[in-house]
Amino acid sequence: MFSPHPNLSDEVNHNIIQSEFEGGVLLAALPPSTVLHIQTQHHRYTAVLLGGSDALLSGHPEYCPEPVQVAIAGSTWGGSMLKQRYIGRGMHLEFCHPEYRTPIVTSRIQEIRECPKEQEADTCQVQFSSPGQS
Repeated sequence: MFSPHPNLSDEVNHNIIQSEFEGGVLLAALPPSTVLHIQTQHHRYTAVLLGGSDALLSGHPEYCPEPVQVAIAGSTWGGSMLKQRYIGRGMHLEFCHPEYRTPIVTSRIQEIRECPKEQEADTCQVQFSSPGQS
């Protein structure tokens, strides 16, 4: 569990605690070929993890209508502070696209699900939860 750091602002400490409460997933904890379905406020993304921060990402009509290899930087709270290689509910996914110079930041993440490759997003069973929840 996170303890507030005296050298960080109350807002930053609050965001870190909130991310632990809302739940998410560390990319390092998942093996390559893991399939994640990430529902944001505006789009449903599919990420096939390739190892490290690399993934095949699809689901956005402009940036990735078809799977494209990206580097997932992590999640933000809408500002410049990044929780690296972490995908968190209530946060914004940030990824680097090979055809764009600046990182792409999604709308707020509402749900994250891990699915076997052969299943559709609507039939996924496993939902990532906050620590201490099943």
